[in-house]
Amino acid sequence: MNVLGIETSCDETAVAVYAAPRLLSSVVASQTNLHAKFGGVVPELSARAHIERLPAVTAEALAGAGCGFGDLGAVAVTVRPGLLSALLCGLSYARGLSMSLGVPLVPVDHVKAHVAAAFLREGNDRPLSAEEMPALALVASGGHTLLIKLSGPLSFELLGTTRDDAVGEAFDKVGQLLGLPFPGGPAVEKAAEGGDPEAFRFPVGKIRGAPLDFSFSGLKTSVLYTLHKIPPAKRRARRADLAASFQSAAIRALTGRAILAVRETGIAKVVLCGGVAANRSLRRAMAAALSAEGADLFVPPMQYCTDSAAQIALMGSALLESGATAGPDLDASTTSELFE
Repeated sequence: MNVLGIETSCDETAVAVYAAPRLLSSVVASQTNLHAKFGGVVPELSARAHIERLPAVTAEALAGAGCGFGDLGAVAVTVRPGLLSALLCGLSYARGLSMSLGVPLVPVDHVKAHVAAAFLREGNDRPLSAEEMPALALVASGGHTLLIKLSGPLSFELLGTTRDDAVGEAFDKVGQLLGLPFPGGPAVEKAAEGGDPEAFRFPVGKIRGAPLDFSFSGLKTSVLYTLHKIPPAKRRARRADLAASFQSAAIRALTGRAILAVRETGIAKVVLCGGVAANRSLRRAMAAALSAEGADLFVPPMQYCTDSAAQIALMGSALLESGATAGPDLDASTTSELFE
């Protein structure tokens, strides 16, 4: 069955078609250039862009899949979490398609879909399979930093979360402090390539009584204070060292919690997903750390770490099979189901 997936949780207008077990098409219209001059995503501009782009992006995804609206068996859409105005754009469009085509409407949690991206196959990548459950999932993105126990493709248990900034948000804010372009994550990674990760020793936040939780606000503040101690004329020269040292601390926080979760649960399979999972230094560090523990690492194909509709369509297909559909009164939410 062809499942159309729609993703509009933030600043990517994305549509994909999935027919188990194959992804037939995936189209993403990025809004990065639209928001770059503001140094962050402007919700109203994001929503307007989604409305303008959804019809064309959908047509492109259908053409890429070699099918038409009449060949669709269901419409899956991100309904939570995200920017409410952006979510409602995708939901309204999906609801209209579902009603006009007479096909089921499937609500998808964006955070869970990031984990589901590990089931996608691309080239020689090794996808996760249901037979390899249970597994742990570390979601590292701009809005979330979570540790999850995955007992099955649709069975999620929250083990740890961030108490303040998400790691992707910390990357963006540090990028701003260093005068790097938006989005900060890729810019910080690029700047760090020529830097010394040991030049500055930034702290890794820990939560007393909650060893699997994260905290990145102290790390971000430490970068700010360190930057203020450097004369303005010399800051540009130290930018690479600052970026590399910050990135190193963020990676230590993520790998450290993942290793601790493996030891506490005895589960030796870990999914690294979310936008920050596209960071190559993090991928290498996580692979090395888990290998030393005798654990396996699964990372979605690079293009499915960041927001796309591919994982929405895949997750929607699995939810449809389980009977998890919704009516026309379906609403959006800014909070993930994992916190309810």
